[in-house]
Amino acid sequence: MEFSETLIAQQQVARLQALLEASRQIHSTIRLDEVLNIALKIVVRELELTGAFFAAFEHTYGDVPPHLRELLRDDSTPSGSDSSGESWLRFPLCDKGGVRFTDLVVLFPSSRTLDLDETDFLESLAMQAAVAIENARFHERTVQWQRVQSDLDAARMVQRSLVPQEMPQISGYELAARSVTCYEVGGDYLDLVSRPSGETIIVVGDVAGKGLASALVGMSFRSAFRAMVNSNLPIVEIATRMNLLHYSEGTEARHRYVTAFLIQLDTSRNIIEAVNAGHNPAFLMDAGGNLTRIKASGTPIGLLPFSSYKAVEHPLDPGARVLVYTDGMTEVFRGDEEFGEPRLAEFFTQSKGLNPQATVDALFETLATFSLGYDQSDDMTALVLSRTTQAETPIDGTNC
Repeated sequence: MEFSETLIAQQQVARLQALLEASRQIHSTIRLDEVLNIALKIVVRELELTGAFFAAFEHTYGDVPPHLRELLRDDSTPSGSDSSGESWLRFPLCDKGGVRFTDLVVLFPSSRTLDLDETDFLESLAMQAAVAIENARFHERTVQWQRVQSDLDAARMVQRSLVPQEMPQISGYELAARSVTCYEVGGDYLDLVSRPSGETIIVVGDVAGKGLASALVGMSFRSAFRAMVNSNLPIVEIATRMNLLHYSEGTEARHRYVTAFLIQLDTSRNIIEAVNAGHNPAFLMDAGGNLTRIKASGTPIGLLPFSSYKAVEHPLDPGARVLVYTDGMTEVFRGDEEFGEPRLAEFFTQSKGLNPQATVDALFETLATFSLGYDQSDDMTALVLSRTTQAETPIDGTNC
């Protein structure tokens, strides 16, 4: 009797040691494939089973007939046996929240019965495997996210490099702009292109939506826009062609339509020609402080297959200023209270004595103060153009 009890105790100790070693091996790697293979290998070899697999994964070890593999992938199929003389048992694997995410399925001849120690071993090993698989999957997600984050960081740097780094020097005029994304990359678009004929083309755009998809649409818009500007097309023609081109790119592109405000600055006549394609109204303030809103004359670009646009001309007398912005500037919130267009117009009127750069800086500071420093949910872009009041220097040498 004593010999029998001693033998049983020795077997239990040996099984416990085997379980501890199995646990050590399973947790020795963070790679999911290796965790799965190690666990299955231990199960089959330690208990001398026919084969084993995890129902939710493709990995198997030992002799696992394909028909049983397909049958037992369904976790609603209980433990049992079939006419081929093969029996199986299922051991559930649960995550930290107790949710079952797969089963360990073991196969053995129907002529064999697994004793209590063996099933206890399998249950314990399944618990260890569940922890190791969760850790490995978390590691995989972390690696994937790091790769995505690295790609987004690179995309952010590329997008920032495409925003004008310096404003062009235009005799008699000053320009300043700033664009801030709420995510790594954004859908706001700002560009300035000088034509050989001397005019400067300015565009402020806002792609519907936010994030990477909108940024990609913005980059496509930039390429087409610059090509058309360099072809010396009138800005009304540019808006019309851009609309048809964007719409023809398919359903997904139409969901990412673009509101855009286009300006052609003609310094020889001191006027701006403006086309508002479904964008927020721009503010034009004359030297006396009178404010004019330049409203939309057509639909957003890419929303409808055909849209007509209208260009309006405005003289820029000395001291006149223009503010073009995206809706992220007016849709800054403090709780449920929106900054709104009226506040923006009031700010622009009161900033009359500031130069464009100081105006842009003060505007972003005002918005930060209004929002109490909370992060906002939209990209923000603002551009200020002003005609200087300084008299032009004579070129006949009379002042030399």
